[in-house]
Amino acid sequence: MYLGYYGLTEPPFSITPDPRFVHLSERHRDALAHLLFGIEQGGGGGFVQLTGEVGTGKTTLSRLLLERLPAHVRVALVLNPRQTPVELLETICEELRIDLDGRRGSIKALVDALNAHLLQAYAEGLRVVVLIDEAQNLPIDTLEQVRLLTNLETDTQKLLQIVLLGQPELRTLLARPELRQLAQRITARYHLLPLDLAETEAYLRHRWRVAGGTRFPFDAGAVRMLYARAGGVPRLLNVIAERALLAGYARDALVIDARLVALAADEVLPAAPSQRLWRPGRRLLPLTLAGVLALAGLLAWRIVPTASLPPATAAATVAAPATANSTTAPVIRPDAAGLSARLASAAASPVPAWQALLARWGLPGQAITVAPDGPCTPTGTPADVHCLHGRAPLEALLAADRPLLLRLHDASHTTWAVLLGADARRVRLQLGDAVLDLDRTLLHAHWDGDYAGLWRGPAWLEPPPSPGSRGPAVDWLWLKLQPQSAQPGLPYDARLRAAVRAFQTAYGLPADGLAGPLTLMALSAGLPGPHLLRTLE
Repeated sequence: MYLGYYGLTEPPFSITPDPRFVHLSERHRDALAHLLFGIEQGGGGGFVQLTGEVGTGKTTLSRLLLERLPAHVRVALVLNPRQTPVELLETICEELRIDLDGRRGSIKALVDALNAHLLQAYAEGLRVVVLIDEAQNLPIDTLEQVRLLTNLETDTQKLLQIVLLGQPELRTLLARPELRQLAQRITARYHLLPLDLAETEAYLRHRWRVAGGTRFPFDAGAVRMLYARAGGVPRLLNVIAERALLAGYARDALVIDARLVALAADEVLPAAPSQRLWRPGRRLLPLTLAGVLALAGLLAWRIVPTASLPPATAAATVAAPATANSTTAPVIRPDAAGLSARLASAAASPVPAWQALLARWGLPGQAITVAPDGPCTPTGTPADVHCLHGRAPLEALLAADRPLLLRLHDASHTTWAVLLGADARRVRLQLGDAVLDLDRTLLHAHWDGDYAGLWRGPAWLEPPPSPGSRGPAVDWLWLKLQPQSAQPGLPYDARLRAAVRAFQTAYGLPADGLAGPLTLMALSAGLPGPHLLRTLE
């Protein structure tokens, strides 16, 4: 009805899961990384647990997880957990295409058949995962049977990994004394929180863009009202936004304001969302973890000296302006000829680009030493600000979520531009005083992957930790990626490398299991500093 009016090709806020509309917030990426890590562990076996309020995206994450699993993983998906132990075993066997002729109704026969299948899969180098959705509905006796399945093992490895997805009631259920043995076998836990205000706007804009929309209709007040009434829950955001578009169409309103959103929410919601979905207390756990990380960083500062770096030779010292330029330049969309002309007239020195980058980091008056080919050495920046340079694909730089410098070329001329953000088709750069939106194909015609920039992380992350090493940097990796197993002095072993690899896979980084600067930058994305634009309007 309203699609043509708003210039859409399909409904942007359907509640039916569609992979094209998936928008991963930082917390969704973290949740996916935890799931992938729990499965990547393999030999650890046991359970992986993901919980979240109704509508926060658990089912969407499970679908995305299935798409991203390695080819050697086989999955049995259980969508209806309200089953007896026998029925659940039959469901798992059916999902794994195990012949049940003559075995139905017998727990022993079903477990024997499943064990034989798992041993054969292990011999073929395959890994088997059982994913149970809405796991809070599992009966107690069925949960106990699920626990017993984790006893299927060889001399060295568990044969079955079980992923439990459920509402917060699942955590309460697993805390019962009679289920303590199962709870002790959970190797990775993650609780998915609703979106915050910034993530809410990014989510809405993403879905609008995928549906073919160009001019985003919700003004700032409407976005705030959507967030307040939906509590940051994606499913409720979809329902309210859909009804608000209908209301806007009926009133011939191309711009949706807070009043229309409030009317739509009153119509589709029986009452305002429960305050428990979004009151400040819901943030207590992440804030507490942030405090623990900050304390760990302070303690490390006391015992780990900061290495002094020699200044680069034949280098220039760059300082940001005393105050960052607050004016917003108009966005230019040059064609190939226009971009070539701009590149030819741009400064060859990286100094102007570094000045712009320092300003975006809010480091006026701070200095760095820049080599002629771009890399830098911090000389006046805070100790937790590091320099990096290298070569990487664009998706890896976007996953790091920090502005970076890109080395552009045209014929014999080379210059540097600041990467400000990107969407599915375009990339936004600052070149000199101009802000450019380039088609990705046009960017790649003038960029070979060379980048340089800054990132923020504890001082002792430089140099990056390596496999086999120990120390504060390795302790920090354990705390970030596997907090339930973290303790001082653990090595960068195969388990941690698997966790790093799973995180890299979830974030679209090269999955080598090495905690290089881009991976550390992505892990440190929650620290203060500028982020990339995710929508280019």
